[in-house]
Amino acid sequence: MKPHAEIEQVWPRDGRIRIVGRLYGRRGDSGRDWRLLLVRRSSTQQLRYRARVEDDRFESEVPVADLAAYDTDGIEQWDLHLTDGEVKLRAGRQLDDIRDKKKIMVYPAQRVPAARGTLTVQPYYTVQDNLSLECRV
Repeated sequence: MKPHAEIEQVWPRDGRIRIVGRLYGRRGDSGRDWRLLLVRRSSTQQLRYRARVEDDRFESEVPVADLAAYDTDGIEQWDLHLTDGEVKLRAGRQLDDIRDKKKIMVYPAQRVPAARGTLTVQPYYTVQDNLSLECRV
């Protein structure tokens, strides 16, 4: 299995999405500038947030209101990665025996005001067990 950011906990509440996990296949250098990287699938837009990394553990959080600044007409997906500027590790949950996480591990959505109404932001696992955010107006 290739190196990735293994998600252990997802906490969507209070206007933030907190992510906790471990680096798999790569040791974290706490002296490096680690970031949680959100990549919008439909464009080249990216958002970066500080990630605290110690040994192989990491945690970071995303303010959901930040996603409201990006214009959307319907549904947008943002893919999550952890990066130190050299390597980009996809965030997901690969090291368990849970199948069909997309259907089983359903997280609550949060709502924030946006230019075109109310934006609903919800973390979800893709069919490949990677973590992404769905934004819908």
